[in-house]
Amino acid sequence: MATHPSGDLRLSGLTKQFDTFTAVHPMDLVIPEGSFFALLGPSGCGKTTTLRMVAGLEQPTGGQIHIGDRKITHTKPHQRNVNTVFQSYALFPHMTVLDNVEFGLRRRGDKDAKAKAKEALELVQLGEVARKKPAQLSGGMQQRVALARAVVNRPDVLLLDEPLGALDLKLRRQMQIELKRIQQEVGLTFIHVTHDQEEAMTMADTIAVMNAGRIEQLGDPATLYERPASTFVANFLGQSNLLRATVAGPGDDGEVLVKAHERLLRVDADHVPATCTEILLGVRPEKLRLGEHGGPNRLEGRVTDVSFSGVATQYLVRMPWGQELTVVQQNDGSGRARRGDDVTVSWAAEHGFALDAAQAVDAGVEEEG
Repeated sequence: MATHPSGDLRLSGLTKQFDTFTAVHPMDLVIPEGSFFALLGPSGCGKTTTLRMVAGLEQPTGGQIHIGDRKITHTKPHQRNVNTVFQSYALFPHMTVLDNVEFGLRRRGDKDAKAKAKEALELVQLGEVARKKPAQLSGGMQQRVALARAVVNRPDVLLLDEPLGALDLKLRRQMQIELKRIQQEVGLTFIHVTHDQEEAMTMADTIAVMNAGRIEQLGDPATLYERPASTFVANFLGQSNLLRATVAGPGDDGEVLVKAHERLLRVDADHVPATCTEILLGVRPEKLRLGEHGGPNRLEGRVTDVSFSGVATQYLVRMPWGQELTVVQQNDGSGRARRGDDVTVSWAAEHGFALDAAQAVDAGVEEEG
């Protein structure tokens, strides 16, 4: 079910203000045609308002929206060839699954409506339930029907507003893989709004992390995770251990020496902002190792908590200055520490990242919860 070319989605100076509150500050963004794009952020960050402006459900205060060369800023929702899939499936309960998927095509007088609807149901692997009513299906199946109904119209852009939020964890993870497969197969532009960082990273080619109406950082999932540009991104996109440190000077082999709580540590030079002398040295929990085999950076502490989760074990290790570091170790049979054990925590220079220490060290932490 290939789609026709439509062009990139472009937001130019797009803004939305409600009375005295600015929900979206002027935003410039290009979403490439055929990509899977995610708007990620906590509640109230402006991601859903942005989506609603693209859908035509909210009028911008300023700026422009284009799909390719076509300006759709003030076009009515039904005239802009943009479809939305919501968390609530909004299926017609009295209609069969097939009739639900056909509905939009029939209203437009499409003579091939039934064939296209059947094709869409096969795409979402629900061809065998075409004659059932929505109430006879599980939540995951209903969400796939809603997706088939949206995809069958071959929109220029498909908007997904927290579409998996009502599903349980296991089903949600299955649907993440399914959504990505469907997007790759149909080649449509998908824009997915979510507060779930794992969901965004699993599916999206590119993620825009939003905070207080602005894009905090834009990039592919690996770059955002490995090289966050702010403490907000470092804390919101997973967990980070952040150590206050001072740049001490150049090290060997393209490294920089930094001093944290009287300990000299190493970090790759290209991971350190050029103009900063006071930094927050960040390391992801799974990059740390218990023992001295993790790299040249070493700190001593005491285990205060051990949480076993099957695949991995999470440790809290209290440093002499009172800070607790989170360490995540795979359960690969290499032995585990116990609460009260004195341990060495180590990591490689390339696994650290440095941020300007002028930022709030806990930005993004409360919003995630």
